Amino acid sequence: MAETKADHVMDAKGLYCPEPVMLLHNKVREMGAGEVLQVLATDPSTQRDIPKFCAFLGHELIAQEEDADIFSYLIRKGEG
Repeated sequence: MAETKADHVMDAKGLYCPEPVMLLHNKVREMGAGEVLQVLATDPSTQRDIPKFCAFLGHELIAQEEDADIFSYLIRKGEG
């Protein structure tokens, strides 16, 4: 994963669409602009949904990777 350190971690392993993105939406609301969230998930649909979520709402997807069926994302909350 990228060298960026996460300020928050959200574990969505074992959850399926649409739960990971719903939790992500709520978690990002609680964060301050510029803070970084690491999301851990096992649902393959997050590979599509999380990048779209970030693009639509103006958050930066810093990194995205898969290791042993766990998808990990680093997201920086946008200013808006």
